[in-house]
Amino acid sequence: MDPQKSGTILKSFKFALEGILAAVKTERNFRLGIVEAIVIIILGIVFNITRIEWVIIILLTGLVLTAELTNSALEIIVDSFTDKYHPGAKRAKDIAAGAVVILIITAAIVGTLIFLPYIEALRG
Repeated sequence: MDPQKSGTILKSFKFALEGILAAVKTERNFRLGIVEAIVIIILGIVFNITRIEWVIIILLTGLVLTAELTNSALEIIVDSFTDKYHPGAKRAKDIAAGAVVILIITAAIVGTLIFLPYIEALRG
């Protein structure tokens, strides 16, 4: 029996936290996502965005960070099978990275739609 599968919910959270901390230490894009999330949260506080805007921002931020973690995990799994070039492995990694980019672009558009009126109000 797999020792990681037996145990408590607390152990599951411990393993998840270890994974997040490992990503913080080793994954540049995840660290960048965390910095971006902090900036967005600060902007939300400064502009006093609405509750629904907070919900949207929190959901998109969580989705982007989750996508980064998932992409990193897929890359690690693919790389663990071989150190040689394989077109299928490249395609899988590129597709996963593409999914992250689509989500980041979507989040940026939504973020612009949310924050632009607040920024324009400062100028006008």
